[in-house]
Amino acid sequence: MKRLSDEVARELRRFGPQAGLGKIIEAWPAAVGEAIARNAWPARIARDGTLHVHASSSAWAFELAQLEGDIKERLGALAPPRVRFAPGPLPEPDLPKTDETAAKPPQPSPEDVELAAGIAATIADEKVRNLVARAAAASLSRRTK
Repeated sequence: MKRLSDEVARELRRFGPQAGLGKIIEAWPAAVGEAIARNAWPARIARDGTLHVHASSSAWAFELAQLEGDIKERLGALAPPRVRFAPGPLPEPDLPKTDETAAKPPQPSPEDVELAAGIAATIADEKVRNLVARAAAASLSRRTK
């Protein structure tokens, strides 16, 4: 009986150097630190083994290019032969989960609804009048009383 991990590894080897990107991505934050990980992220590995890293700006790309040797040293055995930095898209940061009750908008009071209806009363189109009245009521419900 063959082990599944051996089969998966064999299949991943078909992708050449790109197959090692997952291990680099996993090690990246610990190897480079939080500040760099927020501003630079491994994007791909070229056929020649060069790791291409997207940076948040050209300034970050330039600075990190100066640190290529240090970064390769920190990656240890995972280090590719070369690392190239260029501005590019970064993964979206994990946003803290918000309390669902805090995300709900305040409900307009009957007074807010009445005042909003008065504001929108002169609008001829009923559909637009209703939309404006709802928006005005929502806005009025947020004011400090």
